[in-house]
Amino acid sequence: MNLRDLVYGLYARRVEGRLDHSQVPKHIGVILDGNRRWAKASGGSAVQGHQAGADKISELLGWCSETEVEVVTLWLLSTDNFDRPEAELVPLLGIIENTVRRLAADGRWRVHHVGTLDLLPARTQTVLKEAEEATAGIDGIIVNVAVGYGGRQEIADAVRSLLLEHSSKGTTFEELAEIVSTDLISEHLYTRGQPDPDLVIRTSGEQRLSGFMLWQSAHSEYYFCEVFWPAFRKVDFLRALRDYAARHRRYGA
Repeated sequence: MNLRDLVYGLYARRVEGRLDHSQVPKHIGVILDGNRRWAKASGGSAVQGHQAGADKISELLGWCSETEVEVVTLWLLSTDNFDRPEAELVPLLGIIENTVRRLAADGRWRVHHVGTLDLLPARTQTVLKEAEEATAGIDGIIVNVAVGYGGRQEIADAVRSLLLEHSSKGTTFEELAEIVSTDLISEHLYTRGQPDPDLVIRTSGEQRLSGFMLWQSAHSEYYFCEVFWPAFRKVDFLRALRDYAARHRRYGA
């Protein structure tokens, strides 16, 4: 261990020691941004950046398991990402598939897919479905893997699901108009039954949501971190939790 690692370890323990564990968010959403820029800065390829980002996920979940976090949502692939060149997209899907398999095989996480399956290749769909089935009985952190995810698409899918459900029951449009509510729409989101994210973390210095959990993040706290995702450290995670704990959440009151 060099001097830099020693100093970093001491600082991380200091931050952790001052963390108010009673104020830890129950649900954390993470926009894993900066893989390609990290790779470019270190002389690597985009694929190498995506792999480094995937390898960081197990560390993050380990840090979450040391706190009271109950749900973690990881944005791995957006609907906009399908516009990327095939030479990058195909390897990226393979990395995502391997990551989901590892999460399921770990035995500590309950894997849940959020996104539109129909947009994904059949092999990716199978991996996601098998991971959900294999971990359904695990009493651990729920890990939402957002693959083929877009916030607007989620709301559109929720409304479509709501309409189809009530159509099958014979509900008229007039009757549906009388009962439709935010709670009713929430019951058809990808994350139905889960608490909304208390904290959303985005790495790489970008300060926007880019469509991430548009409905659920209405009252979320945001933490924007300058570091690229593959370089995200435990101390960065602890700083985000410390910053969240210091905020007074008023929910519009």
